[in-house]
Amino acid sequence: MESLAPAEAAGGLSRPACSIVIPTYHGRRLLEPCLASLFENLPREPELACEVVVSDNGPGEETRRWLAEAYPQVRVVRLAPGQGFCRAANAGIEAARGRFIQVLNDDTELTPGWIEAGLEPFRDPTVGAVTPLVLVRSTPGRVDSAGDSYSLAGWPSKRGHGQPAARWASRPVEDVMSASGSASFYRADALRAAGGGFDASLVSYYEDVDLGFRLRWAGYRVVFTPHCRVLHDISATADHRSPRLQRLMARNAELVFWSNLPASKLAVALLPHVGLVLAQAAWRMARLRFIPFFLGKVDAARELGRLGARRKVRSGLGLNAVRPPHFPMGLGSFEDVVNHLRRPREASAARRVADD
Repeated sequence: MESLAPAEAAGGLSRPACSIVIPTYHGRRLLEPCLASLFENLPREPELACEVVVSDNGPGEETRRWLAEAYPQVRVVRLAPGQGFCRAANAGIEAARGRFIQVLNDDTELTPGWIEAGLEPFRDPTVGAVTPLVLVRSTPGRVDSAGDSYSLAGWPSKRGHGQPAARWASRPVEDVMSASGSASFYRADALRAAGGGFDASLVSYYEDVDLGFRLRWAGYRVVFTPHCRVLHDISATADHRSPRLQRLMARNAELVFWSNLPASKLAVALLPHVGLVLAQAAWRMARLRFIPFFLGKVDAARELGRLGARRKVRSGLGLNAVRPPHFPMGLGSFEDVVNHLRRPREASAARRVADD
């Protein structure tokens, strides 16, 4: 079993055990409760020393000035405004010094013992990422996600979304396809082995699924632990009703599918995937949401020329994997489909409450 104690960095300085990277665009409005809960629940043990890195890509300098006054211990990485989640997260990851890195949404709230429980599975050196039990902040008895699953048809979904938290509280530490982008932990060395952080070309959405694939291509496990719990505002930072966002999600779904599936699974998945896309098109057409979906698929088709290079990167990771790559994918479940279709309605409801 691996020790979690921080190693010495160059020059004899102590390296943090964990870097907590928080990308932000909305700044103080969301960061204030997030950071308050974070510092209230940070562990005191030296072997679990943490640093906090805020990656700010919002407009203006107000967030930086407020952080300098309220939280001078926080390191701030400043980006040009509107770079998107992936670029902001990657800038924070690049600046991070910890052996482990938690990428944390600014619309989250931390609970006691979250660091200790989130890092514990890394004692297994084959674990590259750990995803917590993410609960809905407004109703903490309900699950937002317990990691991500991925069906052979190309359907990424949040495990447990909308289900009672008690149903997941006693689950074992178990493998999942990918770690939720809202609050997951990563081994820094595994991120480097998998080609760095998130794929910046995805901008946001399904970037966590893509990273889960790349970690698995590199031979690492991705696991869920129910002992680490984080509260999350569903879509406090984005409006799922936005045609621009719907178009981006439709595009990214195709890029993740065609870039990451091993050739043996791709052959089996092709017909289910075509069926899924047709079903999604019909569903959106019936609800007058077809045009953004269609344009997103056109955007993906325009990137076919890059597909070979993307797949080559993945297969290259497999050649140097720390253990044989493993991809736990099935056909998915009807419950996953229902949970996925509920998300836009819940996100809209959460946004209306926030706006009131």
